[in-house]
Amino acid sequence: MPPGLELRDLTKSYDGFRAVDRLSLAVASGSVFGLLGPNGAGKTTTLRMILNIVAPDAGQVLLHGHPLRPEDGARIGYLPEERGLYKRMSVFDHLVFLGELRGLGRREARRRVGPWLERLDLARRARSRVEELSKGMQQKVQLAAALLHEPELLILDEPFTGLDPLNQSLFMDLLLEYRRDGRTILFSTHVLEQAEKLCDDIGLIRDGQSILIGALEDLKRRFASRRYRLVAQGDVARLDAVDAVERWRKTDDAVELVLRPQVPGPALLRELVDFLEVVEFRPQEATLEEIFVDAVRDAG
Repeated sequence: MPPGLELRDLTKSYDGFRAVDRLSLAVASGSVFGLLGPNGAGKTTTLRMILNIVAPDAGQVLLHGHPLRPEDGARIGYLPEERGLYKRMSVFDHLVFLGELRGLGRREARRRVGPWLERLDLARRARSRVEELSKGMQQKVQLAAALLHEPELLILDEPFTGLDPLNQSLFMDLLLEYRRDGRTILFSTHVLEQAEKLCDDIGLIRDGQSILIGALEDLKRRFASRRYRLVAQGDVARLDAVDAVERWRKTDDAVELVLRPQVPGPALLRELVDFLEVVEFRPQEATLEEIFVDAVRDAG
């Protein structure tokens, strides 16, 4: 079965600056894929090329194995980073209007809007003008608009920005429910804690190029091989002189170590027992934030 979405050598330049550089990745159908990277990495440009908002200079976007066609737009939902709503329209009328733009008949659009307003706790503001809503409420309106036509592929650009913890949790629940229905989600975010909870796979890009792509659980195991928790008595400051240790930090009850690449844990332990009384030495699972920092640092 072909991926739900595939990018092949996608490339885009602006005035001689290459924003996306031969980027390739595949998003499995029915999965959540997190597109991550530092500011200016090319995430938004990539999403806009997938949506044909901007045309790539080279490369292809494929949906279920075929090049993206104009009619495929009705199969995609999009929540942009720059929120764009008509401020003077009511919430209800705005969603009906956006549903019609996505191919729904007016009657069907009106039928679908009510349940979404209830689900997003916006029913009491259905007749309010958009400009009267908080930024978080406006964001919920745009999420409803992205989901109203029940797209197969949902693309979200920084969906958690500006949301309070309660609404972040609401967005999380909706997206997980969407995945359980067999739909595909691709999103970019700086909120790595939320990405870690949501993602099946991640793609980390920097300067428009891929530096790390894979299943999140596989990457956690891979990066965990360099992280250890140490509980010991003695002069831990001597860790500064241990070549095998890339960096370390003291916590309340332990020391967290990051080994240099290709250094096996048992070899380090043999060195540690020469100057420390080791009580505990065990590998730790890497968080997505740690994977992000390590991969960007290793990429130079």
